Amino acid sequence: MTATCEFTLAELLIVAASEAWRGNGEVIASGLGVIPRLAASVAKMSHSPQLLMTDSEAFLVEEPVPLGPRDDVEPRYSGYLSFERVFECVWGGRRHAMIGPTQVDRWGQTNLSCIGDYRTPKVAMLGVRGLPGNSINHLNSFFIPAHNTRAFVAGEVDMVSGAGFKDERWEEGMRRDLMDIGLIVTDLCVMDFGGPDRAVQVRSVHPGVSFERVQENTGFPLLKACDFKQTVAPSAEQLALIRRFDPHDYRAAALKGNPPGIRQP
Repeated sequence: MTATCEFTLAELLIVAASEAWRGNGEVIASGLGVIPRLAASVAKMSHSPQLLMTDSEAFLVEEPVPLGPRDDVEPRYSGYLSFERVFECVWGGRRHAMIGPTQVDRWGQTNLSCIGDYRTPKVAMLGVRGLPGNSINHLNSFFIPAHNTRAFVAGEVDMVSGAGFKDERWEEGMRRDLMDIGLIVTDLCVMDFGGPDRAVQVRSVHPGVSFERVQENTGFPLLKACDFKQTVAPSAEQLALIRRFDPHDYRAAALKGNPPGIRQP
């Protein structure tokens, strides 16, 4: 693919996040939010055509449906996906979702519910929603648009909405074979839980960002992956896909200020 230097940070993150689904095979790819949604679309159309994608209503589609008004869009349907069938996939590990938790801790536990003590919270948020079941039944990745110590907290998250790798939180006899976490994509870097004892490691930093800056903005120690590198820039072909599936440029509002993809150190 042909590389280009003219891209925004949102476009860099979309392409980086698309790698979460590489090699997944025939699973439902669910990107929750503008950037994860476009990332799943890029993944299906560039390197992982077996991914299953829906029209966000009741049908599987051959190609992702563009964001925004659908007046002139004719989806290419490939099958019916009822609510019941969705849950069959979810409970059987045949889904990979990229979610946006408010807090993440060293063990991959996530919080969507509240900030502060659960009984007297400083801020009440969405509640756990479907995260407890989703987090133990299928693969999840995370997208965090603002990488800081409020998002990547020291100690445990304020309220465990989604399960992680902390052994003490799992009772004897609980199934853990379907629970896993893929990539963590932020405005600073790409990370995963691939270090020793599921330690968080930085796989790549975005252009203009240092490992030290990432560590300063994280509430727990980080490792460098053995193949640590700079995040790969989008290709011209990938940018064309992004612009095709986001014709109204919703991605520009998904990040504060949406700076250029190559930032000054």
